[in-house]
Amino acid sequence: MSISTLDTRIDNQSAVALGAFRILVALLFAMHGVAKLFGWPQGQPVPLGMWPAWWAGVLEVVLGSLIALGLFTRAAAFVASGMMAVAYFWMHFPDGFWPLVNGGEAAVLYCFVFLLLVATGPGALTVQRRRRTSVSIEN
Repeated sequence: MSISTLDTRIDNQSAVALGAFRILVALLFAMHGVAKLFGWPQGQPVPLGMWPAWWAGVLEVVLGSLIALGLFTRAAAFVASGMMAVAYFWMHFPDGFWPLVNGGEAAVLYCFVFLLLVATGPGALTVQRRRRTSVSIEN
């Protein structure tokens, strides 16, 4: 098998790979929210309504779920990216410039992963694509 054949085979699966990547990242993001809200799978839940942690948890669950399902992916990823940028500069940056020093690696990674999803779209494996297909078939 030549390199160009291998490249073609991989290119044919890029939408599926992007969709799987989107789902994995979004579920991990939502789990941060679940941990904040319910203390599961570890830790103590943040007190109800506590600013900003409880509200961040709500957004992480909602946005992570939308992104994982592939519903309004670009809009949800845009909001999530901005949220992570704010989290980094508000909570981590005061402790130092470098993410490895200030503990902000996850915020930076999520920020740019979600920005990538804004640029690329959701890939394959989306509920929204299935909804569009079923609506167009019915018409």
